[in-house]
Amino acid sequence: MENQGKIIEYIDQGNFACALCLQDDGNRLHLLTLSNREVNLSPKRAVLASSSSINTRSSREELLGKLRQREEARRELQAKIQAKELWELVKDEEESFDYEYLTQLCFGEKVTEDHVSALVRALFEDKLHFKMKDGRFFPHSEEMVEQILRQKEEEALREERLSEGSAWLKGALEKKAVQDPPFKDDILQPVIDLAVYGNDAPNAPFGKELLFRAGIADIGEARKILVRLGVWEEDENLDLIRFHIKTSFSQGVLEESERLARVEFNPLEREDLRKLSVFTIDGPLTRDFDDAISMEVEGDCIHLGIHIADVADRIPVDSSLDKEASERGSSLYLPCGQIPMLPPNLSQDALSLRRGRDRPAISLLCRLDHGGNLLDFRFAPSLIKVEKQLSYDVVNETYTQDGVLREMFRVSQLLRQERIDRGALILSLPEIAIQIHSDSSLTFQMVEQETPSRMMVAEFMILYNWMTAQFCMDHRIPSLYRAQEEPSEILPVDGVGYYYYVFKQRRKLNPLVIDTEAKPHAGLGVDAYTNASSPIRRYFDLIIQRQIRHFLLKGAPVYDEEGLEKIRIGLDVVLKDLERMKRNRTRYWIQKYFLQHTGEKFPAVVLDSMKSKYRILLTDLLLVVEMKRLEGQDFSAGQSIVVKIKRSDPWNDFLKVEYAGAG
Repeated sequence: MENQGKIIEYIDQGNFACALCLQDDGNRLHLLTLSNREVNLSPKRAVLASSSSINTRSSREELLGKLRQREEARRELQAKIQAKELWELVKDEEESFDYEYLTQLCFGEKVTEDHVSALVRALFEDKLHFKMKDGRFFPHSEEMVEQILRQKEEEALREERLSEGSAWLKGALEKKAVQDPPFKDDILQPVIDLAVYGNDAPNAPFGKELLFRAGIADIGEARKILVRLGVWEEDENLDLIRFHIKTSFSQGVLEESERLARVEFNPLEREDLRKLSVFTIDGPLTRDFDDAISMEVEGDCIHLGIHIADVADRIPVDSSLDKEASERGSSLYLPCGQIPMLPPNLSQDALSLRRGRDRPAISLLCRLDHGGNLLDFRFAPSLIKVEKQLSYDVVNETYTQDGVLREMFRVSQLLRQERIDRGALILSLPEIAIQIHSDSSLTFQMVEQETPSRMMVAEFMILYNWMTAQFCMDHRIPSLYRAQEEPSEILPVDGVGYYYYVFKQRRKLNPLVIDTEAKPHAGLGVDAYTNASSPIRRYFDLIIQRQIRHFLLKGAPVYDEEGLEKIRIGLDVVLKDLERMKRNRTRYWIQKYFLQHTGEKFPAVVLDSMKSKYRILLTDLLLVVEMKRLEGQDFSAGQSIVVKIKRSDPWNDFLKVEYAGAG
C-alpha cells in the first residue's frame, strides 16, 4: 500500500505520463490515468512518486479533477524551464546531477515535488542537453549536442522528403499535374535502388516508406513505377546498374584517345608486309577489326599469316585510357548495341584493321606443309594493309570458287582434326542473334558456328593464341595462361541428339583456370594456351600482346609474374560480371519473346529427370528451364517433347511451361 493515493509519473511509449495510484499490491501499481483509464504498471517503471497522497475513496470525478490540477500545475512550471540555460551552467562540470539539485538550480531554494516533476519532464522531453539514467541527469558534451542537432535536422529533412516525395510519386502515378520537387533525384534514387537490389538496397527502409506513403506496398512495383514515370525504358537493362557498367567515356579519356589517335607509329621498327594479300572475315555489323589473315602457297610450303592489330603500340601502360580499359575488362555486345572497351575513334578507326589503311600489327608468320603440320613460326612487329573485308556469309558462299579461301578451309580442317586427335572436344552451339523491331516484337536467329568461314577464323585464332603461349614459354616471358584439366567423363555422341550431348558433356568439363604457369588446355587439345588475338576488345589480350611486343622490340617484357597476377585478380571479377550480365540479358530477351507467345507450343528435350520436376532445354532458343513433374509423367533424359508456354516474367527471370505432347 506504499504508493496508494500517490501521483505516479512514468514513461509510456516515449512520453511522460501522469497517473494516480489506486492500489499498490507490491508487485504492480493499479493506476488511474488522465484519460480516465485504469492500467497496471510495474513499480520499477515509476520515475517519480509524490510524497503526498490523495484519498482514493473519493469519487472518480474528484480523483480525476485533483489529478488534472496537479498535471496543469506541473505543465505551467515546466514551461518556465530553459533546458539550454541550465545546461550552460553545468556542462563543464563533467558529473551527473540528481533531480533535486538541478531543480533548486533552476527555481531556487524553495521547491516542491511539482517543481521536481516539471524539471524532470522538461529535461526528458528536451532530449538535447541532458541524458536521464538511474535517477540522475548527465549533461551532454558540446560535441554531443551538435551531433544531436544534426540528427534532428536530418530527421526533419527526411520527413520532408518522405512527405513531399510520396505525394509527388502518387500524383505522378495518378497522372495528375504535379510539380517536380527540388530534390527529385533524391526521391528517385532510393526507388531505383529498390528496383535493382530489392531488400538489399542501400537505404531500403527509406525507399519502402516512400512507396508505402505513395500507396505502394510491394517493392516489386518499383520498376513499373520508374517505367511509368519515364525514368526507365520498358526493357531497361538493370545489370548495367547492378554491375556498375560504364556506358560512356569521361571527357578526359576522350581527350586522351583523340591525342593517341593522332600519334604516328614508327614504320622503321616494323617488318613491311603490305605486299601480302591480307583480309578480314567478320560479321556484317563489325566495325572493330582486330584480326586479319593471309595465305600463300609456295612449293611444298604454305605461308600462313595471322595479323593482330597492335593496340599496345597506342595505349601506354598506366595511362588514363589503359586504366579505363582495365576497369571495363572487355567490350560488351548486347542486342541493343555495344559498349566498347576503347573509345570508337580508336577501336573502330585508328586501331581497327580497316581496308586500304596502313596499320601496325603483331603478326604470326607460320610455315606449314600440305598436311597441315607446323614446320616453324615466328612473331614480328609488322606493317600491313588489309585488301578485303569479307563477311562470314560471303566466305561461305564463295570459298569453293576462291583458291586461297578453299586452301584456308582445308588447312583449318587439318588443324582442327589435329586438335581432336589430341583430345579436343567440339562443343559449339549456335549463337542467339536477337532482333528487336519497331513494334516491340522480337525475332531470333540461330547463327551456326560450324560454318566454313567461322571454322577458319576460330582455328587460326586458336593457333595464334597457342603459338603465343609457346613463344612465351620458349623465351621465359611471364604470361597468363589458360588451362583446363581433362573432363571427368567423355560421353558418347551416338544415339543422342546433338544439343542433348553438348549440354550433358559441358557439365563434365572442368573449370577453366588462369595462371602464370603453363598447363595443358584439354578442351582445346593444346599443351599451352593464352589469349592475345583480340586486344581491341579484351584487356586480357592487350596485356599479353604487350608482353610479346615489348620483348620483340626491347628484349624484355613489361610485366613480371607478380604484376600479371595482380592484373588477373582484378580482371577476374570484372569478366565474371560481364559474362553473367550477357547471360542474364539473353535470358531476358528470350523470356520476353515467350511472353509475346504465351500459350504457344515449342519443342524441347529432357536433360534431367528428378523426383518432382524435369530440367528441359527449349531447343528453338537453347533456354534451360524447369517443368513440374505431374502424376503419370515419366520422361527419360534425352527424350524429345513439346511444351506449352504458360507464363513468362522476364523482369524476374521466371518461365512456366507444361507438357503439351510427344516430340
